[in-house]
Amino acid sequence: MRVLLIEPYFGGSHQAWAEGVAGHSRHQIDLLTLPARFWKWRMHGGAVTLAEAFRQSGLRPEVLLASDMLNLPAFLGLARPFLGRVAVALYCHENQLTYPLRPGERRDLAYGVINWLSMLAADHVFFNSAYHLEEWFDELPRLLEHFPDYTHLGCVPEVRSKATVLPVGCDLDRLDAARVGARESDVPLVLWNQRWEYDKSPEVFFRALDAAAEEGLEFEVALAGTNVRQKADEFEAARERLGKRVVHYGWADAGTYARLLWQADVVVSTAIHEFFGISVVEAIYCGCFPILPRRLAYPEVVPLTHHECCLYEDLGGLLERLRWALTHLAQARQKARELRSAVERYGWNVIGSQYDAALCDLRSRAAPDDLSGDGSC
Repeated sequence: MRVLLIEPYFGGSHQAWAEGVAGHSRHQIDLLTLPARFWKWRMHGGAVTLAEAFRQSGLRPEVLLASDMLNLPAFLGLARPFLGRVAVALYCHENQLTYPLRPGERRDLAYGVINWLSMLAADHVFFNSAYHLEEWFDELPRLLEHFPDYTHLGCVPEVRSKATVLPVGCDLDRLDAARVGARESDVPLVLWNQRWEYDKSPEVFFRALDAAAEEGLEFEVALAGTNVRQKADEFEAARERLGKRVVHYGWADAGTYARLLWQADVVVSTAIHEFFGISVVEAIYCGCFPILPRRLAYPEVVPLTHHECCLYEDLGGLLERLRWALTHLAQARQKARELRSAVERYGWNVIGSQYDAALCDLRSRAAPDDLSGDGSC
Protein backbone atom coordinates (compact mmCIF):
# COMPACT_ATOMS: atom_id res chain seq x y z
CA MET A 1 0.00 0.00 0.00
CA ARG A 2 1.28 3.45 -0.87
CA VAL A 3 0.88 6.24 1.69
CA LEU A 4 1.56 9.94 1.18
CA LEU A 5 2.55 11.59 4.46
CA ILE A 6 2.32 15.40 4.37
CA GLU A 7 4.16 17.49 6.97
CA PRO A 8 4.30 21.25 6.30
CA TYR A 9 6.47 21.82 9.40
CA PHE A 10 9.25 19.27 8.94
CA GLY A 11 11.41 19.77 12.01
CA GLY A 12 11.70 18.78 15.66
CA SER A 13 9.07 16.37 16.91
CA HIS A 14 7.07 16.67 13.67
CA GLN A 15 10.06 15.48 11.66
CA ALA A 16 10.77 12.68 14.13
CA TRP A 17 7.15 11.54 13.81
CA ALA A 18 7.16 11.58 10.00
CA GLU A 19 10.48 9.75 9.77
CA GLY A 20 9.37 7.30 12.44
CA VAL A 21 6.23 6.40 10.50
CA ALA A 22 8.19 6.06 7.26
CA GLY A 23 10.98 4.05 8.85
CA HIS A 24 8.79 1.55 10.72
CA SER A 25 5.99 0.82 8.27
CA ARG A 26 5.73 -2.19 6.01
CA HIS A 27 4.08 0.07 3.45
CA GLN A 28 5.71 2.55 1.10
CA ILE A 29 5.58 5.94 2.80
CA ASP A 30 6.33 8.94 0.58
CA LEU A 31 7.08 12.17 2.45
CA LEU A 32 5.91 15.56 1.19
CA THR A 33 7.32 18.29 3.42
CA LEU A 34 8.28 21.93 3.89
CA PRO A 35 11.00 23.34 6.19
CA ALA A 36 10.08 24.00 9.82
CA ARG A 37 9.76 27.78 9.87
CA PHE A 38 7.00 30.42 9.70
CA TRP A 39 4.38 28.11 11.19
CA LYS A 40 1.51 30.55 10.70
CA TRP A 41 2.31 30.91 7.02
CA ARG A 42 2.62 27.14 6.73
CA MET A 43 -0.95 26.78 7.99
CA HIS A 44 -2.25 29.44 5.59
CA GLY A 45 -0.15 28.93 2.47
CA GLY A 46 1.65 25.62 2.81
CA ALA A 47 -1.18 23.73 1.12
CA VAL A 48 -0.66 25.65 -2.12
CA THR A 49 3.06 24.88 -2.30
CA LEU A 50 2.59 21.25 -1.29
CA ALA A 51 -0.27 20.68 -3.75
CA GLU A 52 1.92 21.98 -6.57
CA ALA A 53 4.76 19.70 -5.47
CA PHE A 54 2.36 16.77 -5.33
CA ARG A 55 1.00 17.44 -8.82
CA GLN A 56 4.55 17.40 -10.17
CA SER A 57 5.62 14.31 -8.22
CA GLY A 58 3.62 11.73 -10.14
CA LEU A 59 2.74 10.00 -6.86
CA ARG A 60 -0.60 8.19 -6.70
CA PRO A 61 -1.22 7.27 -3.05
CA GLU A 62 -3.94 5.04 -1.70
CA VAL A 63 -3.88 6.75 1.70
CA LEU A 64 -3.04 10.35 2.56
CA LEU A 65 -1.83 11.05 6.12
CA ALA A 66 -1.50 14.78 6.87
CA SER A 67 -0.35 16.57 10.00
CA ASP A 68 -2.50 19.21 11.65
CA MET A 69 -0.20 21.96 10.30
CA LEU A 70 -1.79 21.45 6.86
CA ASN A 71 -4.88 23.26 5.63
CA LEU A 72 -6.27 19.94 4.46
CA PRO A 73 -9.37 21.10 2.51
CA ALA A 74 -7.23 23.60 0.61
CA PHE A 75 -4.75 20.87 -0.31
CA LEU A 76 -7.49 18.46 -1.37
CA GLY A 77 -9.19 21.10 -3.48
CA LEU A 78 -5.96 21.94 -5.29
CA ALA A 79 -4.79 18.34 -5.70
CA ARG A 80 -8.05 16.43 -6.18
CA PRO A 81 -7.65 15.81 -9.94
CA PHE A 82 -4.52 13.81 -9.11
CA LEU A 83 -5.78 12.07 -5.97
CA GLY A 84 -8.70 9.92 -7.09
CA ARG A 85 -10.66 8.28 -4.26
CA VAL A 86 -7.78 8.38 -1.79
CA ALA A 87 -8.50 7.70 1.89
CA VAL A 88 -7.57 10.75 3.99
CA ALA A 89 -6.44 10.91 7.63
CA LEU A 90 -5.45 13.91 9.74
CA TYR A 91 -2.91 13.51 12.56
CA CYS A 92 -3.17 16.03 15.40
CA HIS A 93 0.10 16.66 17.22
CA GLU A 94 -1.36 19.77 18.83
CA ASN A 95 -4.09 22.24 18.01
CA GLN A 96 -4.37 26.00 17.79
CA LEU A 97 -7.53 26.20 19.87
CA THR A 98 -6.32 25.25 23.35
CA TYR A 99 -2.61 26.12 23.19
CA PRO A 100 -1.89 28.34 26.25
CA LEU A 101 -1.40 32.02 25.51
CA ARG A 102 1.28 34.29 26.88
CA PRO A 103 0.09 37.04 29.23
CA GLY A 104 -1.62 39.76 27.20
CA GLU A 105 -1.78 37.66 24.04
CA ARG A 106 -5.10 37.19 22.21
CA ARG A 107 -6.00 33.99 20.41
CA ASP A 108 -6.28 34.17 16.63
CA LEU A 109 -9.25 31.90 15.93
CA ALA A 110 -8.28 31.47 12.28
CA TYR A 111 -5.86 28.66 13.12
CA GLY A 112 -8.39 26.75 15.20
CA VAL A 113 -10.81 27.07 12.28
CA ILE A 114 -8.19 25.59 9.94
CA ASN A 115 -7.87 22.61 12.30
CA TRP A 116 -11.66 22.25 12.39
CA LEU A 117 -12.10 22.40 8.62
CA SER A 118 -9.29 19.87 8.20
CA MET A 119 -11.10 17.48 10.54
CA LEU A 120 -14.30 17.90 8.56
CA ALA A 121 -12.45 17.13 5.31
CA ALA A 122 -10.69 14.01 6.64
CA ASP A 123 -12.10 10.49 6.61
CA HIS A 124 -10.47 9.87 9.98
CA VAL A 125 -8.78 11.99 12.66
CA PHE A 126 -5.98 10.70 14.88
CA PHE A 127 -4.99 12.37 18.14
CA ASN A 128 -1.71 11.65 19.92
CA SER A 129 -3.38 11.20 23.32
CA ALA A 130 -6.81 10.76 24.86
CA TYR A 131 -6.25 13.98 26.79
CA HIS A 132 -5.72 15.88 23.55
CA LEU A 133 -8.81 14.37 21.94
CA GLU A 134 -11.06 15.18 24.89
CA GLU A 135 -9.70 18.71 25.35
CA TRP A 136 -10.25 19.54 21.68
CA PHE A 137 -13.85 18.36 21.60
CA ASP A 138 -14.56 20.04 24.93
CA GLU A 139 -13.38 23.41 23.59
CA LEU A 140 -14.65 23.08 20.01
CA PRO A 141 -18.28 24.15 20.68
CA ARG A 142 -17.00 27.37 22.26
CA LEU A 143 -15.04 28.12 19.10
CA LEU A 144 -18.05 27.54 16.87
CA GLU A 145 -20.33 29.62 19.09
CA HIS A 146 -18.15 32.66 18.36
CA PHE A 147 -19.67 32.91 14.90
CA PRO A 148 -22.97 34.66 14.03
CA ASP A 149 -24.84 31.90 12.19
CA TYR A 150 -24.47 28.46 10.60
CA THR A 151 -22.16 27.47 13.44
CA HIS A 152 -22.04 23.79 12.39
CA LEU A 153 -22.42 22.57 15.97
CA GLY A 154 -24.40 19.68 14.54
CA CYS A 155 -21.28 18.46 12.75
CA VAL A 156 -19.32 17.95 15.97
CA PRO A 157 -20.72 14.48 16.86
CA GLU A 158 -19.96 13.22 13.35
CA VAL A 159 -16.35 14.37 13.54
CA ARG A 160 -16.05 13.01 17.08
CA SER A 161 -17.20 9.61 15.85
CA LYS A 162 -14.31 9.37 13.39
CA ALA A 163 -11.63 10.42 15.91
CA THR A 164 -9.38 7.95 17.74
CA VAL A 165 -6.09 7.95 19.64
CA LEU A 166 -2.85 6.89 17.94
CA PRO A 167 0.22 7.75 20.05
CA VAL A 168 3.44 9.21 18.74
CA GLY A 169 6.24 6.68 18.48
CA CYS A 170 9.58 7.18 20.24
CA ASP A 171 12.97 6.06 18.96
CA LEU A 172 13.84 3.91 21.96
CA ASP A 173 16.21 1.70 19.95
CA ARG A 174 18.43 4.74 19.40
CA LEU A 175 18.58 5.28 23.15
CA ASP A 176 19.48 1.64 23.75
CA ALA A 177 22.33 1.94 21.26
CA ALA A 178 23.65 5.02 23.08
CA ARG A 179 23.46 3.56 26.59
CA VAL A 180 26.28 4.56 28.93
CA GLY A 181 27.38 3.49 32.39
CA ALA A 182 26.50 5.10 35.69
CA ARG A 183 27.97 8.43 36.74
CA GLU A 184 30.95 8.51 39.05
CA SER A 185 29.14 10.90 41.40
CA ASP A 186 26.74 9.61 44.05
CA VAL A 187 24.91 12.94 44.10
CA PRO A 188 21.40 12.63 42.55
CA LEU A 189 21.09 14.23 39.12
CA VAL A 190 17.85 16.05 38.28
CA LEU A 191 17.10 16.49 34.58
CA TRP A 192 15.18 19.20 32.73
CA ASN A 193 14.78 18.09 29.10
CA GLN A 194 11.76 20.07 27.91
CA ARG A 195 11.68 23.18 25.73
CA TRP A 196 12.74 26.43 27.37
CA GLU A 197 9.33 27.99 26.80
CA TYR A 198 6.59 29.56 28.89
CA ASP A 199 4.17 26.64 28.36
CA LYS A 200 6.60 24.37 30.24
CA SER A 201 6.61 26.72 33.29
CA PRO A 202 10.34 26.47 34.05
CA GLU A 203 9.99 29.08 36.81
CA VAL A 204 7.99 26.54 38.87
CA PHE A 205 10.75 23.97 38.37
CA PHE A 206 13.34 26.45 39.60
CA ARG A 207 11.24 27.35 42.64
CA ALA A 208 11.26 23.68 43.61
CA LEU A 209 15.02 23.41 43.10
CA ASP A 210 15.61 26.58 45.11
CA ALA A 211 13.55 25.18 47.97
CA ALA A 212 15.45 21.88 47.86
CA ALA A 213 18.75 23.77 47.92
CA GLU A 214 17.61 25.89 50.88
CA GLU A 215 16.79 22.68 52.76
CA GLY A 216 20.36 21.55 52.20
CA LEU A 217 19.42 18.58 49.99
CA GLU A 218 22.19 17.20 47.83
CA PHE A 219 21.54 17.24 44.08
CA GLU A 220 22.94 18.30 40.75
CA VAL A 221 20.91 19.49 37.79
CA ALA A 222 21.21 19.19 34.01
CA LEU A 223 19.37 21.90 32.09
CA ALA A 224 18.96 20.47 28.60
CA GLY A 225 16.14 20.89 26.09
CA THR A 226 15.59 23.16 23.11
CA ASN A 227 15.94 26.92 23.49
CA VAL A 228 14.95 29.18 20.59
CA ARG A 229 15.07 32.40 22.59
CA GLN A 230 17.99 34.80 22.40
CA LYS A 231 17.87 35.25 26.15
CA ALA A 232 16.33 32.87 28.69
CA ASP A 233 16.35 35.07 31.78
CA GLU A 234 14.86 32.55 34.20
CA PHE A 235 17.41 29.91 33.18
CA GLU A 236 20.32 32.32 33.45
CA ALA A 237 19.17 33.45 36.89
CA ALA A 238 18.75 29.85 38.07
CA ARG A 239 22.18 28.95 36.75
CA GLU A 240 23.69 31.75 38.80
CA ARG A 241 21.77 30.80 41.96
CA LEU A 242 22.47 27.07 41.72
CA GLY A 243 26.12 27.53 40.81
CA LYS A 244 28.17 24.33 40.80
CA ARG A 245 25.03 22.21 41.07
CA VAL A 246 24.46 22.87 37.34
CA VAL A 247 26.48 20.20 35.51
CA HIS A 248 24.99 20.81 32.05
CA TYR A 249 23.47 23.95 30.58
CA GLY A 250 21.93 24.43 27.16
CA TRP A 251 21.31 22.43 24.04
CA ALA A 252 22.75 18.91 23.93
CA ASP A 253 23.71 17.00 20.80
CA ALA A 254 22.28 13.50 20.37
CA GLY A 255 25.15 11.75 22.14
CA THR A 256 25.23 14.15 25.08
CA TYR A 257 21.46 14.06 25.40
CA ALA A 258 21.40 10.25 25.51
CA ARG A 259 24.15 10.27 28.15
CA LEU A 260 22.16 12.70 30.30
CA LEU A 261 19.04 10.54 29.98
CA TRP A 262 20.87 7.41 31.08
CA GLN A 263 22.78 9.07 33.91
CA ALA A 264 20.03 11.24 35.40
CA ASP A 265 18.08 9.99 38.41
CA VAL A 266 15.02 12.24 38.32
CA VAL A 267 13.15 14.00 35.51
CA VAL A 268 10.74 16.80 36.35
CA SER A 269 8.00 18.43 34.30
CA THR A 270 6.12 21.55 35.34
CA ALA A 271 4.29 21.95 32.02
CA ILE A 272 0.96 23.68 31.63
CA HIS A 273 0.69 22.29 28.09
CA GLU A 274 1.57 18.77 26.97
CA PHE A 275 -0.40 16.61 24.57
CA PHE A 276 1.98 13.65 24.75
CA GLY A 277 5.44 14.11 26.30
CA ILE A 278 8.16 12.47 24.20
CA SER A 279 10.97 13.85 26.36
CA VAL A 280 9.40 12.41 29.51
CA VAL A 281 8.86 9.02 27.86
CA GLU A 282 12.52 8.99 26.81
CA ALA A 283 13.67 9.85 30.32
CA ILE A 284 11.51 7.18 31.96
CA TYR A 285 12.74 4.58 29.49
CA CYS A 286 16.33 5.43 30.40
CA GLY A 287 15.70 4.99 34.12
CA CYS A 288 14.68 8.43 35.42
CA PHE A 289 12.15 8.65 38.22
CA PRO A 290 9.43 11.01 36.89
CA ILE A 291 7.85 13.82 38.88
CA LEU A 292 5.00 15.15 36.76
CA PRO A 293 1.79 17.19 37.01
CA ARG A 294 -1.39 15.21 37.67
CA ARG A 295 -2.91 16.64 34.51
CA LEU A 296 -2.42 16.92 30.74
CA ALA A 297 -1.31 13.66 29.07
CA TYR A 298 0.89 12.51 31.95
CA PRO A 299 -1.70 10.30 33.71
CA GLU A 300 -1.86 8.29 30.47
CA VAL A 301 1.92 7.83 30.33
CA VAL A 302 2.38 6.82 33.98
CA PRO A 303 0.43 3.68 35.03
CA LEU A 304 -2.21 4.10 37.72
CA THR A 305 -0.12 2.09 40.20
CA HIS A 306 2.49 4.87 40.22
CA HIS A 307 0.27 7.95 40.10
CA GLU A 308 0.58 8.69 43.80
CA CYS A 309 4.37 8.62 43.92
CA CYS A 310 4.97 10.36 40.58
CA LEU A 311 2.13 12.84 39.96
CA TYR A 312 1.62 16.05 41.92
CA GLU A 313 -1.17 18.63 42.22
CA ASP A 314 0.76 21.78 43.17
CA LEU A 315 4.17 23.15 44.09
CA GLY A 316 3.97 21.60 47.54
CA GLY A 317 3.32 18.19 46.01
CA LEU A 318 6.18 18.66 43.56
CA LEU A 319 8.62 19.55 46.35
CA GLU A 320 7.40 16.64 48.49
CA ARG A 321 8.11 14.12 45.71
CA LEU A 322 11.41 15.75 44.81
CA ARG A 323 12.51 15.67 48.44
CA TRP A 324 11.58 11.99 48.70
CA ALA A 325 13.42 11.05 45.49
CA LEU A 326 16.59 12.90 46.51
CA THR A 327 16.66 11.32 49.97
CA HIS A 328 15.48 7.82 48.97
CA LEU A 329 17.50 7.38 45.81
CA ALA A 330 17.63 3.57 45.83
CA GLN A 331 13.84 3.35 46.15
CA ALA A 332 13.32 5.99 43.47
CA ARG A 333 15.59 4.06 41.12
CA GLN A 334 13.62 0.88 41.78
CA LYS A 335 10.36 2.60 40.92
CA ALA A 336 11.99 3.98 37.78
CA ARG A 337 12.94 0.43 36.75
CA GLU A 338 9.32 -0.63 37.26
CA LEU A 339 8.13 2.19 35.02
CA ARG A 340 10.45 1.40 32.13
CA SER A 341 8.26 -1.47 30.92
CA ALA A 342 5.23 0.84 30.98
CA VAL A 343 6.70 3.14 28.33
CA GLU A 344 8.13 0.42 26.07
CA ARG A 345 4.73 0.44 24.36
CA TYR A 346 5.65 3.79 22.82
CA GLY A 347 8.68 2.44 20.96
CA TRP A 348 8.40 2.61 17.18
CA ASN A 349 8.90 -1.15 17.01
CA VAL A 350 5.49 -1.41 18.73
CA ILE A 351 3.75 1.73 17.50
CA GLY A 352 4.72 1.21 13.86
CA SER A 353 2.45 -1.81 13.50
CA GLN A 354 -0.41 0.18 15.06
CA TYR A 355 -0.02 2.82 12.36
CA ASP A 356 0.00 0.13 9.67
CA ALA A 357 -3.16 -1.43 11.05
CA ALA A 358 -4.93 1.93 11.37
CA LEU A 359 -4.02 3.00 7.83
CA CYS A 360 -5.04 -0.37 6.39
CA ASP A 361 -8.37 -0.15 8.18
CA LEU A 362 -8.87 3.35 6.81
CA ARG A 363 -8.15 2.18 3.28
CA SER A 364 -10.43 -0.83 3.59
CA ARG A 365 -13.31 1.50 4.46
CA ALA A 366 -12.70 3.51 1.28
CA ALA A 367 -13.81 2.34 -2.17
CA PRO A 368 -11.05 -0.12 -3.13
CA ASP A 369 -12.14 -0.47 -6.74
CA ASP A 370 -11.45 3.21 -7.29
CA LEU A 371 -8.02 3.20 -5.66
CA SER A 372 -4.67 2.82 -7.36
CA GLY A 373 -2.05 0.30 -6.30
CA ASP A 374 -2.28 -3.39 -5.58
CA GLY A 375 -4.55 -2.96 -2.57
CA SER A 376 -2.29 -5.00 -0.29
CA CYS A 377 -2.24 -4.33 3.44
